[in-house]
Amino acid sequence: MSGVEAQYEAYPYPERDPEDETKRLITGSPSHPLEIDHFLHAGRRDWTRPFRALVAGGGTGDALIQLAQVMASAGREAEIVYLDLSKASRRIAEARARARGLDNIAFHTGSLLDAAGHGRFDYIDCCGVLHHLSDPQAGFDALAAALAPGGGIGLMVYAPHGRSGVYPLQSAFGRLLKGPPEDRLKRARAIFGRLPEGHPFRRNPHLGDHETGDAGFYDLLLHSQDTPFTITALAEALERAGLVMTGTPNAHLYDPAPIVGDAADLDALSGLERMALAEELCGAIRLHVVYAARAGEAEARVARPAPGMVPHIRGVQARALAQAVAKSGRIPVTSAAGRSFIEAPKALAPIIARINGRRTLDEIARASGTDWFALAPRWTPLSERLSSFGLLNYSGLYRR
Repeated sequence: MSGVEAQYEAYPYPERDPEDETKRLITGSPSHPLEIDHFLHAGRRDWTRPFRALVAGGGTGDALIQLAQVMASAGREAEIVYLDLSKASRRIAEARARARGLDNIAFHTGSLLDAAGHGRFDYIDCCGVLHHLSDPQAGFDALAAALAPGGGIGLMVYAPHGRSGVYPLQSAFGRLLKGPPEDRLKRARAIFGRLPEGHPFRRNPHLGDHETGDAGFYDLLLHSQDTPFTITALAEALERAGLVMTGTPNAHLYDPAPIVGDAADLDALSGLERMALAEELCGAIRLHVVYAARAGEAEARVARPAPGMVPHIRGVQARALAQAVAKSGRIPVTSAAGRSFIEAPKALAPIIARINGRRTLDEIARASGTDWFALAPRWTPLSERLSSFGLLNYSGLYRR
């Protein structure tokens, strides 16, 4: 058994209690169906069509349960395949699915390198896995080989700058600590407690997994295989696999303009060069969440506002957001880059309040006493800003 396999048998990650499924549904990026539609199908996927998904390296099941539960709650049929090397992790994911009565999942123990052996998929989730492979490029290639025509991938990989202090400790612990995972964890915790306050890890405010429990501490600081990607390295790995990024729910992090100040300094840069510059200037991006599709199939995959599009407010109630806009004309947002505000015309508060995930923009406009053509010049800039912070998606998932 490899060191990675031994780790996840001893400490399945992230730590989850199946009994908590009665209390809440953990949601996030990537792989919420609304986000999948927004970034891979321009917000126009026909959800009556078959949907076959792979959760590659499913761990204890966060992405799996989110995907399966949202599809079931929306009354949409889905065939979801779970694949992971860790039997201990699989048992937790299976227990979580049973607690919810989800029957749209097939569980398999195995490597994501064998993904194509399970057929072709309309969507593939791979969250927090590729950077732990001994050969990450082989993982990118394997996922690309398992994509059905017109399909797409949602993935997360670690980034280096926002994880400052992590990699020196991983290296030191790797050289110093041997033996079974339990012994390594005990000794590492003792050493960690004696780190000087000036250590880069101590001064990094963006890290917290080590405080969530044994599995979080081990995954962050004792992992034997951890290869972070800059956004440029990620784009290159995707390109070698025949894939192209379509978009990211954290687009605001990759805009250098607010830091640079003079937008003219950015005119000569490509989109990827601007993203890379923002990553270096921000210094706080600890992971990249992106969606990708095959090269040649990646154009026009991200949703844009139009009369027939169905908007969804994410992470907050639409009425609460509308109240904030009506009161101050701006929306407070917090991210890895810190706290900032999205400027929003107060006149758009009634529009936001009517967003319910079922009405189209045209229907919302008419119910507000206007029409789409009058609304578009005001709504489109706000839509772009909300989407860049992951607060707005377009999808007809719930529309009948």
